[in-house]
Amino acid sequence: MARKYINWEKTGKNLQILRADNLALRKYVCRELNYDKGDCSGDCDTCKYDMDTNISRTELAKVFNVSDSVIFNWENGITPVDLEDMLFYCQLAEVTLDDIVVYD
Repeated sequence: MARKYINWEKTGKNLQILRADNLALRKYVCRELNYDKGDCSGDCDTCKYDMDTNISRTELAKVFNVSDSVIFNWENGITPVDLEDMLFYCQLAEVTLDDIVVYD
């Protein structure tokens, strides 16, 4: 059996796509950033925030408790995403590792 190698550049592009177009991820980030401020009722159907806009790197960085540059590095294949963060990302976006990771 041949060993698989992760193409971090292509995997990073998939992370960019998820950040720009994944409603489950958007809802989680919105709740996470707004609930403690009292701006979130938990009911995304009546939310005052626009669920059609993408998540910024800054917002996602706050959820992962990292800097914006870490998210930038993940999305550009500069730094690999550690397994725990990748699994958490998949859980938030309601996708599997196979949906994100690209092998060479």
